[in-house]
Amino acid sequence: MSDTKQNTACWFEIAVSDIEAARQFYSAILQQELTVDNSGPNPMVMLDFNDDTPGIGGHLYPGKPSREGSTIHLVVHDDLDKARDRIKAAGGEVESPDIQIPPGSFFYGRDPDGNSLGLFKFGG
Repeated sequence: MSDTKQNTACWFEIAVSDIEAARQFYSAILQQELTVDNSGPNPMVMLDFNDDTPGIGGHLYPGKPSREGSTIHLVVHDDLDKARDRIKAAGGEVESPDIQIPPGSFFYGRDPDGNSLGLFKFGG
């Protein structure tokens, strides 16, 4: 067993009922253009990470969304109030006020399919 710390998460998938509507929602809240990738057995919208900073990637895929699934935490680069506004404007729900933890703060929300999200901002 190694004493070197490693990332616990390495990838994530979010099931969505409408891939195009989900692409638009996540593009809006993350403020980046996301595209549909048709190279695999089903269409996916890739949620990549910047190679210059630590992180994990994932994708959206056509599947059966669950209101009881895992919570995926996504990083936002502006303030959480603006992220909260984007979630509402894009058809999602906000479920909590900001929650402070040592590395930053976050709030809970849901996408239009009911998937649980944490929108996270590093720092104070």
